[in-house]
Formats: sequence, C-alpha cells, structure tokens
Amino acid sequence: MKRSGFSDSKLSLDGGLRLRDPVGMVAQRYRLYIERKDASRNMARFYALSIEGTLFGQTCLVRRWGRIGTTGRMVQHSFDDEGEAVGLFLELLRAKRRRGYRPKFGARHAETVPSA
Repeated sequence: MKRSGFSDSKLSLDGGLRLRDPVGMVAQRYRLYIERKDASRNMARFYALSIEGTLFGQTCLVRRWGRIGTTGRMVQHSFDDEGEAVGLFLELLRAKRRRGYRPKFGARHAETVPSA
C-alpha cells in the first residue's frame, strides 16, 4: 500500500502534533503512604493517597487502604480543578494523622507532602 505525505487533517496521528498546553498534567506530584500499627489490637493498616492526571484532562485523587500485606480497597475521585483534589488530599491526611497513621520511612511508596 502506497501512502502519500498529504493529509487533509491538521490533527493527523502521523503528523508531528505538538501541544502547547500539557493537558491532564498534574502540576506537582502528590503521593503518600502511611501506616498504623498496634500489636495489642492486632492492627496493621495502610492508607495510600495519590493525585494523578487522567487521559481526559481531569485530576483524579486515588485512595487505597486496607490491612498491610493485602491489596486492600480503592476509590477514585475525579475533579476538574487540581486545587479541589489537593484540598481533599490534605483534609484526608489531617484526619488520618489524628487517628494515628504515620509515614513509613524506607517504604517503596513512601513520599511525604508538605506539613498541613
């Protein structure tokens, strides 16, 4: 099959399309992994939060939690504005700190955010 260099579309998939505005990109990386352990109550829990961009240009807050060593559960919240996602991220972080969750240093997912 012979293809010519002509295209009737300015948005051709074969063309060198360059976007000026990074659609769906999160300005700052937010990722947190915290744990709560209490041997007397046989408690070993984790809570993970991350903010990611979606393919559709939205911002998504992903929450994962469960017993350490399991896959746990997951919930995603979609936002049109990154600021709303960051607000919920910080609100959840404060609530988990009050309940005794602390960062696990040295964990492969452990990245902290600025103090709230």
